[in-house]
Amino acid sequence: EFAEKEIRSKAAEYDEHQTHPADVVAKAHEVGLMNPHIPEEYGGLGLPGFDGMLVGEELSWGCAGIAVSIVANTLGAAPVMIAGTEEQKQQWLPPLIEEPILCSFGLSEPNAGSDVSGIQTTAVRNGDEYVINGSKMFITNAGQADWLVVFASTDKSKAHRGLSAFIVPTDLDGVTVEKHLDKMGQRATDTSALAFQDVRVPVDYRLGEEGEGFKIAMKTLDFTRPGTAIGAVGVARAAFEHAAEYSKERVQFGMPIAMNQGINFLVADMATNIEAARLLCWQAAWMIDNGMRATLQSSYAKRFAADICMEVTTDAVQVFGGYGYMKEYPVEKLMRDAKLYQIY
Repeated sequence: EFAEKEIRSKAAEYDEHQTHPADVVAKAHEVGLMNPHIPEEYGGLGLPGFDGMLVGEELSWGCAGIAVSIVANTLGAAPVMIAGTEEQKQQWLPPLIEEPILCSFGLSEPNAGSDVSGIQTTAVRNGDEYVINGSKMFITNAGQADWLVVFASTDKSKAHRGLSAFIVPTDLDGVTVEKHLDKMGQRATDTSALAFQDVRVPVDYRLGEEGEGFKIAMKTLDFTRPGTAIGAVGVARAAFEHAAEYSKERVQFGMPIAMNQGINFLVADMATNIEAARLLCWQAAWMIDNGMRATLQSSYAKRFAADICMEVTTDAVQVFGGYGYMKEYPVEKLMRDAKLYQIY
């Protein structure tokens, strides 16, 4: 209901103008659809990962861009939940429940995406502070966030073993949004490039020990990877529903095009593959909830769901024919949104 009433009514407009959906984020926060996994002792609902699958699919069915703006807090807050001290958790997690505050995850850089050993951002210890210099790229909600977790090298000689993680409030001197990035799809999500110039953060803002940043980042991605995959399922489902409905309404050669096997088989494949992708996501989340390591299974889910999303949205445009290529019909946007899941 929330996705249909609050998200879909804004999706096309916010996509066109690349509008940050602050109003929808506030409403999602109000009804409890943000930060679902923050434990009860910090004011949250403490929902398991599987519940996050149900929420994430529906929000993404509404609009991938708006959904990512809402669910990205899970990625931003996860390092604190995973590696924070009790004092850090008490300081940073409850405010996320009290207000619609956004937080971000600062790992990727202009020249270091998947290869985190190539991270150039540095954090140099200076008494009771660290001085951070460098830049981050493709950071979700960065231009709107109150704080982010920044991964920086505290020992360049150790490559990824020299990475450390820091909570960095965005209002500190030296933190600047270099550029709001103009994306093909998922345009309602603010994706930005950040710069850090002599940013001073207290030692108390470091998560874990020096050199534990890589481990924290990987544990965070293990926990959040199924959430990315289920977003792709939601977008694919939306495209499938539009295509199936249109195929029953569009009449050519005296009958609905759904009666043609070329269309019929296409729609059947969409439905089957979406179901398979959803179950992969559910399996990975269930394993995490039951204390099992799901790095491989969540990677299966992310890879398969992303590719199926691209395939289904492309086929949905094909079902619509020339109309599918027009912005007044919904499948054109869904196809643009789908591509980013493959890049994720």
